[in-house]
Amino acid sequence: MKCLALSLVLVAGALAGCESPTPEPKPEATPKPATTAAAATTAAAAPTPAAPTAAPQAKGPFPESTNPAMQEPKKASEKAPAKFKAKFETTAGDFEIECTRDWAPNGVDRFYNLVKIGYFDDVAFFRAVKTPRPFMVQFGIHGNPEVSKHWRSANLPPDEVKGSNTRGMVTFAMAGSPDTRSTQLYINFADNSNLDKMGFAPVCKVVEPGMDVVEKIYSGYGERPSGAQGTIQMQGNKFLREKFPELDYIKTARLSDGKGAAAAPAGTGDAPKAGAKPTGSPSLMSQD
Repeated sequence: MKCLALSLVLVAGALAGCESPTPEPKPEATPKPATTAAAATTAAAAPTPAAPTAAPQAKGPFPESTNPAMQEPKKASEKAPAKFKAKFETTAGDFEIECTRDWAPNGVDRFYNLVKIGYFDDVAFFRAVKTPRPFMVQFGIHGNPEVSKHWRSANLPPDEVKGSNTRGMVTFAMAGSPDTRSTQLYINFADNSNLDKMGFAPVCKVVEPGMDVVEKIYSGYGERPSGAQGTIQMQGNKFLREKFPELDYIKTARLSDGKGAAAAPAGTGDAPKAGAKPTGSPSLMSQD
């Protein structure tokens, strides 16, 4: 019996010593790279970075007139014919304007002389308003400050309002009263006859189908350039081309009979004084 007990003890000890060791944990599987085909599919699906958009290039510059009256408004004082036409070549296309002196004699005489001396060459359409509704496009601040300073206070006497500011009519802008008209004009995009009672006397009209071209004049800046009229007067087209490069310009404006804009050496004039404020800056009333 003692031998049997001893044998059982030995067997139990042997079993205890033969326990299997605790298995070591297997390392986590490392993700395998995608197959070539899968990688190609993923690459193809990834969006391609957009190429940087090039900054818009300003239009022009275009040659300026060197007629001596450009810096001496008193030399541009001829009486206009009873009727005449002027052709405008612009960066948006060409169109023609027809004028009738009886509509507004003072304004028509001024427009006739401005066209004849080449004043509108390289002049920007700096204000084009089409929203919230079609309104008008404005031009007439000369791109050369040396020219502009001689004209911005060359104001005209008032004219009786005989016509109406309907689509295609061309009218002088003003700074609040009819005796502040000088060189700025606008073309009506729509029926703005509400301006008639404010003293805005139409002088000419766009000859159809010229309004198709006028409609193409860039209007993306809206009122923004017009808010800087003082700076435009002092810095001219340099400022406009830097800050508002997409504006359209008048390349040339000539009487349709081919006369006008005779070349002559331009005077140097006096340089604008630093900080000087422009006077007589016409600004058409808002559409509100």
